[in-house]
Amino acid sequence: MTRQRVPPRRGPLDSPSRLGQATGMATARITELDRKTTQSGKANVGRWLLEFEREQPLRPDPLTGWAGSGDTRPQVRITFNSKDAAIAYCQRRGLDYHVVEAPPVKLKLQAYADNFR
Repeated sequence: MTRQRVPPRRGPLDSPSRLGQATGMATARITELDRKTTQSGKANVGRWLLEFEREQPLRPDPLTGWAGSGDTRPQVRITFNSKDAAIAYCQRRGLDYHVVEAPPVKLKLQAYADNFR
């Protein structure tokens, strides 16, 4: 007995451009990763993070009291090397997005002797 291979059905959800609209995907937030306070170098400067915004509010669990929700999209975090790559990813998948630029870094340069004046 030979089995015939049945081609997969392509429905409206299989199209990457319609995936975000048909499933009700949350809005993606693209942010520039800030430099950590203890980081003096510029090794990971210019990295961008894509996160999904929460659609359901957090609610306390009746048994443990921990806050949680059924929305698993905020757990997805994707990093990109450039802002353009993150925007291209959202456009390919048909996701709504907004970009949040990092505030400029302000360095306060002073001499060590200024601490004792």
